[in-house]
Amino acid sequence: MVDLSLSRPDFFCPPAPDETALRLGRLARLRQEMRRAEIPAVVLFDPHNVRYATGARNMLPYLLRNPARYVFVPLEGPVVLFEFEGAEHLEADNPAVDEIRPAHFVAYVARGPLLGLAAERWAAEIADLMDQHCPGERRIGIERIDTLAMHNLRGKGLELVDAGRPVELARAVKTPEEIVCSWRSIACVQDGEWKLRQAIRPGITENALWSVLYQHIIANDGDYIETRLLNSGEKTNPWYQETGTREIADGELIAHDTDVVGPHGFYADFSRTFLCGSGPATDAQKTVYRLAWDQIHHNIELIKPGRTFREITDAGWVIPEPYFKRRYYLMMHGTGLTGEYPYIVNNAVYDGETNYDGVVEPGMTLCVESFIGHEDGGEGVKLEQQVVVNDTGFELMSTFPFEEDLLGREI
Repeated sequence: MVDLSLSRPDFFCPPAPDETALRLGRLARLRQEMRRAEIPAVVLFDPHNVRYATGARNMLPYLLRNPARYVFVPLEGPVVLFEFEGAEHLEADNPAVDEIRPAHFVAYVARGPLLGLAAERWAAEIADLMDQHCPGERRIGIERIDTLAMHNLRGKGLELVDAGRPVELARAVKTPEEIVCSWRSIACVQDGEWKLRQAIRPGITENALWSVLYQHIIANDGDYIETRLLNSGEKTNPWYQETGTREIADGELIAHDTDVVGPHGFYADFSRTFLCGSGPATDAQKTVYRLAWDQIHHNIELIKPGRTFREITDAGWVIPEPYFKRRYYLMMHGTGLTGEYPYIVNNAVYDGETNYDGVVEPGMTLCVESFIGHEDGGEGVKLEQQVVVNDTGFELMSTFPFEEDLLGREI
C-alpha cells in the first residue's frame, strides 16, 4: 500500500491564470463554434455553461434544478447575463458580461398558475434581444427551459436549435488559461485524496471517510462533488453503489472516484482503490487491481493528437470475459468544468449508431477509465487517470500514487 509515513507527494500546482484572459478566451471559443454551426445567438441555462461563457459563478447546485439564471450570447454584440433576482451586483465588474438584468424564473415552483405570463415575458425579452443584436436572424440556440417558454419563443417567429453542439465543442479544447485551472484543481483534489487516504481505518464509515475530501474541497474554494462514489468491501462490485453508512472492515478494498468540481470550477476526475489496514492483500484483490491497472495503462498510451476516437476504440485493451458484464461503460471521456465531450467507448460495445467518431486534439483533457469486477461477485477495483493532450501525445495530470501491495512489488 502507499507508505503513509512518507510526506505528502509534491503535486504540481501552477500560479493562478489571468482571470480576464480566462473569461474572454472561453467566450471567444464559444463564438467560434457558434459561427461554425451557423447559430447567431445562444441562450444558456446550465450553470456550468453560464460559467464557461462568462466566468460568472453563483449558486451552482441550486441552479442545476432551477432555471432562474441564464445568459444571452450573440455572435456579435453585448453578452447579457440574466442574474438571479437580487444577485445582480455579483458580476458588476465582469469583463465578459456587457449587461446584467434580473432573470425571469420560468418554472411552476416559482410562478404557479402565473407560469404562462412568465413564459411570455421571457420569450418577449429574448426575441427583442434577437431583433436588436441579430437583425434578420431567426435561428437561436437554446438549452433546457420550460416547454411553454419554448412554445412562446417559436411564436415570435424564431427557429429553436440545440445549443449543445457549439458549447460542447468549444469546451472540449481548452485555452492555455483553462489548462492552468485544470492543473490547480487536480492538485487541490490530490491533496484532499491524500488526507482521505490517511484517514482510512477499520470501523470508519464510508460517509465519514468521503467527507474528509469534501471538507478539503470546500475549504479550498471548490464547488461540490458530483457523485457519491466511495464504496467498500462487497459494495465495490458492481460499481455505482453510493457512499453510505457501512463501516469499513480491516482487509477490505475501498474504491473511490473523485468526481470533484474543484477550484476555478474545474473538474478533477481520477479514481483510486485502497486497502484498509496493514494487509497483506489477497490474491483475488491483487488480480482485479492488476487487471484495472493494465487496462488504464494500455488505453492511456493510445492517446495521440490526430488519432480518431474509433481508432482508439479499436486498439483498446480487451476486457476478459468474466469481467466484461460489469465493465465501466466508457473507455475514456473529456473533462473540463464537468465531464464533457468526447465519450470514447470500448470496442465490444461500439455500434456506429449511438457511438460517434471524432478526432483527438491538443488542448483536450481526457479521463481514462477502468472498473474490474467479476460477474460472479467478489470485490471490484476502480482506477482512472486524467491527462492533458499536447502536440505529441499527452501529459499525466493525476499523479496520485497507486497501491504497491495491490500491484505487486515488481511494479
